[in-house]
Amino acid sequence: MHSRLKPLWHDRLVRLLSIALAVGLTAAPLRPALALSDIPPIPAPQQDPTAPQAPEEEEELDELPDPGLTGIPDPDPLIKKPETQQPPANAEADEPPPEVIYDITKAPEPVRRLREQMIEAAASGDIERLRALMNPGPNQTQILMETSEDTDPVAALKQLSGDDEGVEILAILIDILSTGFVRVDAGTPNETYVWPYFAEKPPAMLTPPEKVELLRIVTAGDFAAMEELGNYNFFRLGITPDGKWKFFTAGD
Repeated sequence: MHSRLKPLWHDRLVRLLSIALAVGLTAAPLRPALALSDIPPIPAPQQDPTAPQAPEEEEELDELPDPGLTGIPDPDPLIKKPETQQPPANAEADEPPPEVIYDITKAPEPVRRLREQMIEAAASGDIERLRALMNPGPNQTQILMETSEDTDPVAALKQLSGDDEGVEILAILIDILSTGFVRVDAGTPNETYVWPYFAEKPPAMLTPPEKVELLRIVTAGDFAAMEELGNYNFFRLGITPDGKWKFFTAGD
């Protein structure tokens, strides 16, 4: 190209591009920016009907739940316990032991008289002298609660003794009648004056002097066994208010 034509062509090309750019801007005017309020809401996406549906939220309660109905349940309605522990129907109420009596004058006169006769007969060493005092007949003295009307009470006493003549049992009889006594079932048909008082007083309740008195009758080993058992289990005898020898027994 000729060197003089190059500037002219260049100027013409620049002018044509400027005209084309001006025409394009006029044909497509700029749109004004939209305000936030003019932006249409975006439609919710369509859910797939085959897709699993989320569980709907439960309606709100009109009232707040009772605080007592929340949390760990109280075990009381599930575990029924009696308000008070009821004793068995055949259980007897604990009663204090009867009064221990040492003054023989507080016993009825028939009781005092029979006691003296029993001590005199035992001190003689002749066990046969007790026969007349053992109330022969239907109300015969009970020996170990096993005798009957046909049982010979003196023979039964000899069997309890450590010797053939019954001397040991006579000594035991005197020892027992030398202790204090108690009145049981007072005012009833079964009222009885009982020797020794240990028969009605548990070993755990004995005072030191009373333990000494008991050990005059039994051995220390016997006393230890009584403490373990909780009851006196050696010989005892009973006299009714009208002066009858009611029993001579042993055991608990």
